[in-house]
Amino acid sequence: MDYTILTMLLSIMVIHLLKTFLHHPKPNKLPPGPKPIPIFGNIFDLGEKPHRSFANLSKIYGPLMSLKLGSVTTIVVSSSAVAEEMFVKNDQALSNRTIPNSVRAGDHDKLSMSWLPVSPKWRKLRKIAAVQLFSVQRLDATQTARQTKVEQLLEYVQECCDLRVPVDIGRATFTTTLSLLSNTFFSKELAHYKCSKSQEFKKLMWAIMEEIGRPNYVDYFPMLGFLDPFSIRRRLANYFDKLITVFQEIIGERLLLKKTGSRDTPNDVLSTLLSLYELDELSMDEINHLLVDIFNAGTDTIASTLEWSMAELMKTPEIMTKAQFEIEQTFGKNRPVIQESDISNLPYLQAIIKETLRLHPPTVFLLPRKAEEDVELYGYIVPKNAQVLVNLWAISRDEKVWVNPEVFHPERFLGSDIDVKGRNFELLPFGAGRRICPGMTLAYRMLCLMLANLVNSFDWKLEDGVSRSDLDMNEKFGITLQKVIPLKLIPVAKK
Repeated sequence: MDYTILTMLLSIMVIHLLKTFLHHPKPNKLPPGPKPIPIFGNIFDLGEKPHRSFANLSKIYGPLMSLKLGSVTTIVVSSSAVAEEMFVKNDQALSNRTIPNSVRAGDHDKLSMSWLPVSPKWRKLRKIAAVQLFSVQRLDATQTARQTKVEQLLEYVQECCDLRVPVDIGRATFTTTLSLLSNTFFSKELAHYKCSKSQEFKKLMWAIMEEIGRPNYVDYFPMLGFLDPFSIRRRLANYFDKLITVFQEIIGERLLLKKTGSRDTPNDVLSTLLSLYELDELSMDEINHLLVDIFNAGTDTIASTLEWSMAELMKTPEIMTKAQFEIEQTFGKNRPVIQESDISNLPYLQAIIKETLRLHPPTVFLLPRKAEEDVELYGYIVPKNAQVLVNLWAISRDEKVWVNPEVFHPERFLGSDIDVKGRNFELLPFGAGRRICPGMTLAYRMLCLMLANLVNSFDWKLEDGVSRSDLDMNEKFGITLQKVIPLKLIPVAKK
């Protein structure tokens, strides 16, 4: 197998060299970029953290940059001005996806709302998500369930406080979010704070995000697409199967209840999806992969963002104090639990969430777009079939837009009308345009609600022997950026 791969690579190198010497394309208005080397192009410019590498390159070549990743022309957007032109003027022409080879595992690319091209099937799934899953009416109806889950989180933290043991913030908030989603969708508990199952689920979710986000040389040489030399597609197929097996066990139980005419059949999201299945509006494969999308995107990203938020507060205790003071001034000193309806009265807390989403966006690159035709953008030409990457990490640190962009400073959002809904292009944590994240409103509600209650109900300190200056803020690269070292904090009862 190794010899076969080597032979294929050598063949591609020969073909590429022949094209280089024999074909002289007419000059076009490609955006500027670093000079590619033969065969490999700019692959070696990626580094271990491509978001940082591309941000550094954009300082040299500008906010719209072209690279050659193997044989794939890649256009990188690194400023809010270019992003605005892209989404306002060219959203339709750039609305489809470049499909990573790994995502073809289990035909996920043909069934997933995230990866499908704009088509009748995609519109159907988006409509179901918008109306049945994430509408304002649906979210308002499930507000009590979110409140219950946050109260359970506080009970768990109180137990840790009584025992004087640290709380793994990422793990605890992941468990809370998974519990909420599983109850909302299945009327079933899939996560417990004292059970290893939720941690296994978290590892599975991260593994999926990591494999999809991992640079894959097969993506740079599409001629090798039928191969899987690094077993990325095989591993991802295995992870999808594990997740779908969990869903199918729950669906099987529900179908049996419906078959027997049981009165105990819950009226939840799964009930809605199965009704659509019975009407032939959804296939079982579409249901499975819709659930994969929602649980994958809706758990790990929220937990990771909350963890980053608490880490930033621990490094800047004066900001934590301001957030606690705002709650006390607004609701009194002994407000036991913050309600979702209270969040609108807490502008500083919302500013903390926005600042976290700026410095630590849930995804550092929006999922890759593909040019369906030659597109004029920012005075250059994005050629047909080019891959387009929007570097959110670079946009949110643009010195031309943000004052002291590397500093965690929530005050920058006070009195500002900048929101996270895809209308302000300097802050796009959930994307923009027709492919904006459908679960954006739920994610924002959950982030604000959990952070408000963790800040209000407890004081927090670092583990013994760890100082604020020693607090590790390094990230590991995937579709999401997770902390390399999980954040563990000791809750302290308020006096």
